[in-house]
Order: sequence, then C-alpha cells, then structure tokens
Amino acid sequence: MSELQPAVAPRAVKALVQRIERDAARLERGVAFMEVCGTHTHAIARAGIRRMLPPNVRLISGPGCPVCVTPIDYMDRAVALARRADTIVATFGDLVRVPSSSSSLERESAAGHDVRIVYSPRDTLRIARENPDKHVVFLAVGFETTLPGIAAMLEEAELAQLANVRILAGAKLIEPPLRALIADGEIAVDGFLLPGHVSVILGADFYAFLEQELAVPGVIAGFAPADILLGVSRLVELALEGSARVENLYPRAVSQRGNPVARELLARWFEPEDSRWRGLGEIPLSGLRLRERFAHRDANRLEMQLDPTREPRGCRCGDMLKGKIEPHQCPLFDRACTPLNPVGACMVSGEGTCAAWYRHERLEVAR
Repeated sequence: MSELQPAVAPRAVKALVQRIERDAARLERGVAFMEVCGTHTHAIARAGIRRMLPPNVRLISGPGCPVCVTPIDYMDRAVALARRADTIVATFGDLVRVPSSSSSLERESAAGHDVRIVYSPRDTLRIARENPDKHVVFLAVGFETTLPGIAAMLEEAELAQLANVRILAGAKLIEPPLRALIADGEIAVDGFLLPGHVSVILGADFYAFLEQELAVPGVIAGFAPADILLGVSRLVELALEGSARVENLYPRAVSQRGNPVARELLARWFEPEDSRWRGLGEIPLSGLRLRERFAHRDANRLEMQLDPTREPRGCRCGDMLKGKIEPHQCPLFDRACTPLNPVGACMVSGEGTCAAWYRHERLEVAR
C-alpha cells in the first residue's frame, strides 16, 4: 500500500475510517496498537482519532516522549549542575519545568541560577564562547532524531577547542524498549505505529527485528490525520492476515536505509550503555554515553551535591509509558496535576501523553 499524498489526505479521512470499520468487523478479537512517538500522540489526540475508531481497535501510547522517559535522577543531576556557581545549564524548553526530587530547572532559574533555553545544540557553542570562565552543560536528552545534532555540536566544540563545553548524557535508543515491552507481556501489543522522525535517521530496514524476531507488525506513518489513519488501517489488515510485516507508509520522508552519515556520527561519539527509563526500569544497552576518548565532555565529571532521589507520590506516569493506563485513570490527572502545576513529566512535555489528553481529550472522557 502506498502512502497518502498531502494534497489528497483531507478527502481520504472518511474513506479510511470506513475501511477500518469494515475490516475491524471481521476481527475475531479486539486489537491494541501502540504509538511510540510523542508527535503521533499529540496528533492523534488533536484530531480525535481515538473517537473515530471502532470499539475493538484501540490506540495506546508508549514510551515515545524522550522527556517523559527520562528518570527523575537525571533531573536531580541537572538541578545540581544548575546550582553550581561556575556552570551554565543549556536545555531545550520542555525540560525546564520537569520536576526533580526537590525542585526543577524553572525554580532554580527563578532562584538566580543560570539556566538557558536554547533552540539548537549549537547555541551552546555561542554561550561557551561568551562565557569562557564557565562550564556550559547541554542537557542531551532525546532519541535518535536529536542525537546527530548533539554529536555535531560536540564535533564543532572539539575543532574549535572549546574546552568548557560539556553534555549531561541522557539519550535513549528506540529498539530496546520495544523489545522490553513485548518481552514483558504485561500489555498485549498487536502492532506498532512506528515513529516517523526517528525513522528518518534509522531507515525502514532497521525495524526488521520486529518481523523476524518478535513477530509483531509495524508501520511507519506520517503525522497528518490521514497518514495516521492509513497506518491504523494497514495494522488492522495485517492483524486480519496474521502477518508480522513492517511497512513504510511514509516514503516521502523515510528511506529504507535512513541517514548513514548521521548514524556514523553517532557511533563516533557515543556507545550504548544500560539505562533507566521512567516506568520501564533499567533496560540493557538502551542509552548512550560518551566514548572514553571524549570523556572530557562528560558533565558527570563535575562535582555535584545531589538531593536524595524521590519519586512524586501518586504519579502514574510510568504506567502510562507502558500503556497500562490512560491519563484520566491517574488519580492526579486534572486534579493535583495540570499543565500549570505538573507533578510528572508526562504532563510537562510537549510530547507527553498527559499533556495531550489534557489539551484535547479530557472533556470527551468526562462526557
């Protein structure tokens, strides 16, 4: 099945919904498909796609938001770095309001510590040049989508001999959590709606392990409502066929091989390590650390006074990242936890499941 072209997508939505309803009526049981991309999560909520689907076809959100899966002890270290008088913390904006065990970067900034929101990792280089007497630490959180830009920034810092540039590595890889979710078996996942942005880097061929090893189908989809519905429709068809194929329905952006130059840059700077995920625990070789020859760029080598790690009481962000519950089933949702007063990362991030439901779906749930 070929992908939808943007020009015809609006006219295709009704036909796709009807196709899904027709095929879903032939299913012998209900199916659940998991999206593992925060942009998909928000696109699904904004367009009301869950409400378009028949009752026996469910979309559940997985660990696709990099800020949401970042464990609280990482935020503890980020706050500890911000409290150093000789350090500037540079970060994307969605990390600023994520709670640590006792504070947040937003609160530390309000207290007079130097926390700066940047729009590109390269902004870190400018800050470092302007502040040669300070350590400038970039909070390197993200999946394979953002990591090449971080590696390129570090490469430039090396060439320019900017010794005061460091990163606090918190990067995650997309393959290990998919394997962990299937191996855990706590949630039955009948197929994955695979992330479009990450797939631009990795390529469609990367997901062969789903078909060949895990026997779980997947489709790479774009982000328009018709793109997502096309992906869901194809997953329903694959469920009917009993097929575990992986298909690329987004070839206008995703090639089979992805971006080998970006992957080579990542491999030069980083190596896999065991990593903790919010909600999923420690997953072997699921994160990235700097290679030993670049250890001088590691902010963990700076002295930090860490607060005792403490998870927010009552927050069920971790259960949402595993697809066990929906946001409205958390006792804090739209009560103690709102975008103005977030308790967990899932309500803070622009890609968080709770934030998406709060903005687009909470009123529908209340009806």
